[in-house]
Amino acid sequence: MLRFGILSTAKIGRELVVPAIQDAENCVITAIASRDLAKARAMADRFSVPHAFGSYEDMLASDTIDAVYIPLPTSQHVEWSIKAADAGKHVLCEKPIALNAGEIAALIEARDRNKVLISEAYMVTYSPVWRKVRALLAEGAIGKLRHVQGAFTYYNRDPGNMRNVPALGGGGLPDIGVYPTITTRFVTGKEALRVQATTDRDPEFGTDIYSSVRADFGDFELSFYVSTQLAQRQVMVFHGDKGFIEVKSPFNADRYGAEELELTNQSHSESQLFRFQDARQYKREAEAFTRAALGENEEIVTLESSVNNQKLIDAIYRASEKDGWEAV
Repeated sequence: MLRFGILSTAKIGRELVVPAIQDAENCVITAIASRDLAKARAMADRFSVPHAFGSYEDMLASDTIDAVYIPLPTSQHVEWSIKAADAGKHVLCEKPIALNAGEIAALIEARDRNKVLISEAYMVTYSPVWRKVRALLAEGAIGKLRHVQGAFTYYNRDPGNMRNVPALGGGGLPDIGVYPTITTRFVTGKEALRVQATTDRDPEFGTDIYSSVRADFGDFELSFYVSTQLAQRQVMVFHGDKGFIEVKSPFNADRYGAEELELTNQSHSESQLFRFQDARQYKREAEAFTRAALGENEEIVTLESSVNNQKLIDAIYRASEKDGWEAV
């Protein structure tokens, strides 16, 4: 069993990842850390975790854990991932793992220097719905892929929410723009070559609140929009010359609908519905990460893949400041 320590009592950990790790078959949570010991103890008691620490450093120095899950604000991801690696711990860090692609080089160096695993927590890549999309594309179910279309939106104008605080790494592209990009790259195995984009920022917060993106992958295009100030919506569509695949609730199935995809033929006369009743993507993520950390041959999100995904996000920001194409 891989023993996890949780670095902070952040909401995503409390509500999604900690229960998933506790439900996993090959890992367990043995410690919770917070800068407030009372908060750490309260969360530890809630989940029957034996150890609570009043500082991140104390938990990293402890021999009660083998790995950490980091749900801190984005601006702190690189710093604490490196500190955890230097303490000899494997690292599963929330996305985005860095604020720009250049920062990830230090993570790769820390990973290699300490011989530990560091992985960005893209739970979608462990989901059976996305494994099915990849398989359908590979077998030619929709023929030649020509276009991918996506959307991910929600409404949040809470000034205290870290997604609306630039200093903490807030903004729509870091929070949700990474999902259409990672899933497209994951199922196609292709990388974007250039992008065009427009981006709007909130006049009060200064964060990006809407982006419309066109990315050229060579053989096909990806077009998507994301927003932190629109009604909730999620969709991804993969369109080929022989049919198309629509992923109904591609990123947060529990909140946006059933985790399913529909494969429709060229003439729109037939369709197949694939529904996944027990996806539990955070549980699958924890188990896959654990297998890789324990030396098994397991597909995970590598830091090299994280670099390429972040390069695309960085290029979208640059493209938003100009007319025409921007190289990735």
